[in-house]
Amino acid sequence: MGAIYIPFKQVLLLLMGQGIERESWEYIILNYRFPKAIIAVLVGIALSVSGLMMQTLFRNPMADSYVLGLSSGASLGVAIVILGASFLPVYLQGFFISSGGIVAASILGSFCILLLILLVARKVQDSVTLLIIGLMFGSFASAVVGVLTYFSTAEQLKRYTFWAMGSLGNLDWNIVFFFTVAVLVGLAFTFMSFKALDSLLLGERYAASLGIHVKRARILIILATSILSGVSTAFVGPIAFVGLAVPHIARILFKTSSHKVLCLASMLLGAILMLICDMITQYPGQAFVLPINAITSILGAPVVIWLILKKN
Repeated sequence: MGAIYIPFKQVLLLLMGQGIERESWEYIILNYRFPKAIIAVLVGIALSVSGLMMQTLFRNPMADSYVLGLSSGASLGVAIVILGASFLPVYLQGFFISSGGIVAASILGSFCILLLILLVARKVQDSVTLLIIGLMFGSFASAVVGVLTYFSTAEQLKRYTFWAMGSLGNLDWNIVFFFTVAVLVGLAFTFMSFKALDSLLLGERYAASLGIHVKRARILIILATSILSGVSTAFVGPIAFVGLAVPHIARILFKTSSHKVLCLASMLLGAILMLICDMITQYPGQAFVLPINAITSILGAPVVIWLILKKN
């Protein structure tokens, strides 16, 4: 779906390896719409799974994939290169103004917060303290972004706002490949944590009594979440709501606490939700694209409220 109407039959023919009527349609599908759909699926999977792990690790239903401050770190990195470009050395300004530079700044910001979180995770004894420290990191990064915003120009503010609204488009196949590899690595760490996640539902002492190395498990879960949510934020911006809502929808629909089932359910539901939201942002026949961040919240919040009321 998109600004240019392409018959669904032509899309199917192209995906099955056959020729279609117009060469321009083939270019649009293979270089814009197909990569965008794959990115939507990967983002839905990454944010949903990382949100599920954070809710279990902190035993907090309001936790999501960004609770450790990774999104704030990525936002700070992007804010520094967009809003504070004048403070950077001249030879770096040209690189960071580009889209690749913004992605690099976002990854670097998330990575710095990740190192701090992993360092703290080795020292603290319980996850609640880690949660509070993560929130403080996020608050500090948001405060610095606020200061940079105050001194920035209207053009810089507009560019930063567009990034913060999120976008699944304008990503080529090289980024799709890198994104896929990163998500697979994050999911591999997640699958290794199923036993620890199931045990942590009843608390860290119970998990330790079952022979789980709690600190090691905590670091592995944080690492998996950081990879999944960090790479998503870097390439498409901070997407709200998905990491918070999808795990709750999975629990309500599948009525289980097994993380093996919940993880697969969250992957499926997250991918479906992001594809639906992406379809809504790119309304057929219209040239404009709505911000994905607004659509995820507008569409998702009523669904979760309805499911909770129906369950009760």
